[in-house]
Amino acid sequence: MINQLSDANFASEINKDGVAVVDFWAAWCGPCRALAPQVEALANQYEGKANFFKMDIDANPDTPAGLGIMSIPTVIFFKDGKVADKSVGLVSKDALAAKLEAIL
Repeated sequence: MINQLSDANFASEINKDGVAVVDFWAAWCGPCRALAPQVEALANQYEGKANFFKMDIDANPDTPAGLGIMSIPTVIFFKDGKVADKSVGLVSKDALAAKLEAIL
């Protein structure tokens, strides 16, 4: 399951123990739409091992700016509230899974 994040709830959701994966996207972004099914598949595959979130950068500009996100799609992997890894651009599900496995 993928939950939606906002600027208002970002800190409270991410600053928890464990692994969180956040997909930063926008509706107008073609590569973002192409990446979405891969992130959803990972969320199903790693259910119970990591929490998955999406954040619309147009509706929530403060958090992406604070994290220095300059391009989308960007997927950031957090462990215990801290950035553990990042992926920018359209990448394969296997590439994302490899990053996630390294953090778990």
